[in-house]
Amino acid sequence: MSVLQFPAGVVSLGSPGSGVEGAVDRKLNPSDFSRAWSAAISASTCTAHLKEKLVKLESEMQRLAAMEKLMLASPDQQISLTDPDSRSMATSGRGSGVVGYNVQVAVDTEHHLIITHEVTNDGSDRAQLANIASQAKEVLGVDELEAVADRGYYSGEEILACDKAGIAITLPKPMTSGIEARGRFGKQDFVYLSDEDAYRCPAGEKLKYYYTNEENGQKLRRYWTNACRHCALKQRCTTGVQRRIARWEHEDVLEAVQKRLDKNPQAMRQRRETVEHPFGTLKMRMGATHFLMKRLPKVATEMALHVLAYNLTRVMNIMGIQPLMAAIRA
Repeated sequence: MSVLQFPAGVVSLGSPGSGVEGAVDRKLNPSDFSRAWSAAISASTCTAHLKEKLVKLESEMQRLAAMEKLMLASPDQQISLTDPDSRSMATSGRGSGVVGYNVQVAVDTEHHLIITHEVTNDGSDRAQLANIASQAKEVLGVDELEAVADRGYYSGEEILACDKAGIAITLPKPMTSGIEARGRFGKQDFVYLSDEDAYRCPAGEKLKYYYTNEENGQKLRRYWTNACRHCALKQRCTTGVQRRIARWEHEDVLEAVQKRLDKNPQAMRQRRETVEHPFGTLKMRMGATHFLMKRLPKVATEMALHVLAYNLTRVMNIMGIQPLMAAIRA
């Protein structure tokens, strides 16, 4: 026979096969009834609280389901409860971000004055290059313009639009394929031979043109060679039967961008020293919360006032207050 000790007394359990299903002797004192009654009341109270919580959870689930439906129906599948116009913006930190606005500025390299600016709620800079560069060109009233941007603005269509508008862009191309990280040759290791319309690979073989197809709205010319099968550098080049190179129909415009960067490797340093100066000053003046207004039109107005104040400060530092006042009166 096994005996289990409980705080309220002793419970004796009959062993199987004894002919009796079980015998239980309870030795309870009066205080046990009080504790049992309190436990029953507590259980009833807990049950009521649980039911109340379940009702609240069900209501919250319905609210979130309705919000999800609205979010999926929006063009970018985003909803901001604080400011309906604000959107998620990517930041430099991995896995981080902030809900706000994307401010684009064009700054002159000589005096660090903001030539033009625009506030958007697009979380990416990739579609902003031609727009802001064209605005700067119009404000300056020049026929040709040289502009420097960071790799976040790299887009073939945007660079082509700038080229057609007479704007010479300099910016680095982001390495997104990861093929170099795996120890293989990148596209930049293949030299295009314009007179032969072919590519020369690192092994010296020529990749000739085979056909043209359209991918993501771009017409791409395809090049390859059958010499890859017996090439000594194949392991450093491709895991397929042959290495194929795709060339955009306007690839020459992108190559001109790279040539300008190779000719002036300090361009990116100049960009940082130029455009980060106004941003640092503005953020310091705006404080930790940056924008105080909500909704895009009001935020754009707030930013315009900040830009005006910044430019006035810069002109006062460059010219002096008296010459500035004389120029304003004139």
